[in-house]
Amino acid sequence: MKNRDIKSSHKIAFSGMVIALYISVMFFSQSFAFGQYQIRIATSLYALAAFYPFLIIPLGIANFLSNFLFGGLGPLDMIGGLIVGILTALGCFKARKVSVYLVGVPILLIPTLLVSSWLSILLNVPYLALFVSVGVGQIIPSAFGIFLVMFLEKNFKREAKTNDEN
Repeated sequence: MKNRDIKSSHKIAFSGMVIALYISVMFFSQSFAFGQYQIRIATSLYALAAFYPFLIIPLGIANFLSNFLFGGLGPLDMIGGLIVGILTALGCFKARKVSVYLVGVPILLIPTLLVSSWLSILLNVPYLALFVSVGVGQIIPSAFGIFLVMFLEKNFKREAKTNDEN
């Protein structure tokens, strides 16, 4: 087996584990992930795309699946979740190039701006009310995303230092 094949298979396996983790976190947090303030801890996992850009599409798929399994608002919510997941993960990847601290910005802003738009249609609730509600709920996952990236960055630097010494 070629080295390239191994890397591809590792990416596929890792992507599957991240999707499973996202779904598991959503399952255990669904009591507050779909309420008035949608505190979706799983969205902090979008920050993983800052280090692993191959996770951008799988994270969108994870959001699609969680909306399918737990959301109950139909195709618009599922497809919207897919798009928001991809855009947010991509935003995390791009933001890390500027600063580790900016990784939280896409996690906060993209779901807040976009999810509110289709929820206002589906739920017949004013956009501004949903904007505030979703935005408040995204503060915690945004902070967790920053901490996740800081933790990974610290470990990557430690690993690189260890490899340089060997």
